[in-house]
Amino acid sequence: MNSVSIITVNFNQSFVTEQLLSSIASTNTYAKIEIIVVDNGSKVNDVPALQAKYPDIKFIRSNTNLGFAGGNNLGVKAAKGDYLFFVNNDTEFTPNLVQTLASVLDEHADVGMVSPKIRYFDTPDMIQYVGFTPMNYYTCRNYCIGQFETDKGQYDNITGPVAYGHGAAMMVKREAIEKGGGLMAENFFLYYEEMDWCDHIKKAGYQIWIDTRALIYHKESVSVGKVSGIKEYFMNRNRILFIRRNGPLQARFIFYIYFMCIVVPRNILLYNKKGYKGFTTLLFKAIWWNITQKTDSKKLGYPIN
Repeated sequence: MNSVSIITVNFNQSFVTEQLLSSIASTNTYAKIEIIVVDNGSKVNDVPALQAKYPDIKFIRSNTNLGFAGGNNLGVKAAKGDYLFFVNNDTEFTPNLVQTLASVLDEHADVGMVSPKIRYFDTPDMIQYVGFTPMNYYTCRNYCIGQFETDKGQYDNITGPVAYGHGAAMMVKREAIEKGGGLMAENFFLYYEEMDWCDHIKKAGYQIWIDTRALIYHKESVSVGKVSGIKEYFMNRNRILFIRRNGPLQARFIFYIYFMCIVVPRNILLYNKKGYKGFTTLLFKAIWWNITQKTDSKKLGYPIN
């Protein structure tokens, strides 16, 4: 039996994280697991109290917020598992989740990552994710399969390739990380880092799969809110960065024209219509960041060991 390291990142949400830990304890029957919680620079350091409360769980404290990628990368460095199960701290486990996903990686040597079906926690019959379609590198757009559909069993018992795993819940083989170029690129900080990672893992010869027999619930956007300046900034900034890192030359050129001539005017009109003050400034900051920052920075990921 391969060992599984469950890795989650906490940022100012100790209560939410404890709900996740409770759900793992009440549902998991997979024998060889370890749980790693990375506190990502929370204002209040609850790690000593949590470590005393949960002595069998490994807690790691970063004094600064390293972002989604950086926080998870800290967890990987401490992990001992053959498989690494990255889960958002605002998720809740269901029975057989870990063993179902681990069995996919056990049985298929060419599968490097697998995600479960994800439903929204607040509307538990509504699907969030059962796969992603391939990326259109000319527009940096793709489609999340099943999102907002009522789950009537239409995606039951589907096991097979998808274009991307979901960052809220993805189990990855350690060897796929090593052969895929190392850990997640940290200068994404928030959003698109898992898609970038998937592209690199696929380039190393691995497939990304979904297994809808496994289910997890997600309390979407607990960390940053459904509408927020930080979310808008990083979504725009990292959309550009993703294409810079992964798009073919011709696609990059067309994407830049598309973004400046269509996305920027459309977004500005939307911001004004919705009354989102300061969002236009954040949009141009996102563009400027990409003009001034290189994609080969040392913060773009590093070997697993």
